[in-house]
Amino acid sequence: MTSSAGSNNGIVCRCYYRETHMPTSWHILGAGAIGCLFADALTAQGITTTLVLRDCAASAPLLTLERDGKTYNRQLASTPASAADQISRLLVTTKAYDVVSAIGSVRHRLALGADVVLLVNGLGYADQVAQIAPDITLYSATTTEGVFRRGPWDFCHAGQGVTLVGAMTASAPADWFTPWQNLGLKCRWTESIEPALWHKLAINCAINPLTAIHRCQNGALATRPELAAQVRQLCSEIARVSAAAGFESTANNIEHDAFTVIENTAENRSSMLQDTLADRPTEIDFITGHLVARADQLGVAAPLNSKLLEQIRHA
Repeated sequence: MTSSAGSNNGIVCRCYYRETHMPTSWHILGAGAIGCLFADALTAQGITTTLVLRDCAASAPLLTLERDGKTYNRQLASTPASAADQISRLLVTTKAYDVVSAIGSVRHRLALGADVVLLVNGLGYADQVAQIAPDITLYSATTTEGVFRRGPWDFCHAGQGVTLVGAMTASAPADWFTPWQNLGLKCRWTESIEPALWHKLAINCAINPLTAIHRCQNGALATRPELAAQVRQLCSEIARVSAAAGFESTANNIEHDAFTVIENTAENRSSMLQDTLADRPTEIDFITGHLVARADQLGVAAPLNSKLLEQIRHA
């Protein structure tokens, strides 16, 4: 059963799934490449979707997205963070260093038990989120979708990946997840999200810093022999840290998986490269920095990652 509802700020439609008639509206905090990709995909399925913008930001204009070889426009709904209406489901796609402050800016709007999905690079912020918002239901997600910004509201979906979603404390899929399987993005529920989050961290450690330092698209890490050699060396080091941390699957497969992602997102510019080119802060402390800190705790040497960490910090 489906019912539609109008909006003053874009194309929206409220849909009801299952016999519980549970509303599936979403707010998205973080209007970057991944946030806008999911906003477009959710809206295209008739799911009420609203971007949450900083109070100083203008309302969301027309989104331009190149996807599957076609370019089209879509009007997205938006709301300022300081608004008073309640948020029952929130997808967070901010930069890692903005997660805690961004959720704090909408803390007054979160319903009791609100579903909050953290689709953010790196690790090290989830515990802080749980502290400032202890009465929410927290989920984590990780994606290998390749998408980059070409202009203020102009994005290119450069490579299709997989988005894994799960909860640290529950194995069964959340009731809101069913519609996500029809987004045209490969969304899968996992009963074990922690290994998936570590695996994505490992992939990012092998790819993102090198693309930022060498100012190259992901594909160059495979086509340029000297860069491919660096990827392999990094993967060997990351594998040792992963094994010590108890993530055997990542330890055994990191090199193969890293080059698979590089191939699948060859035309993509990593988020770290985009940040570097725009002279913005990077997420290096939540990616390579987290891995190096874990290596130190475990007594595993990680000189290559440590060197990249310092290079990006002082770039």
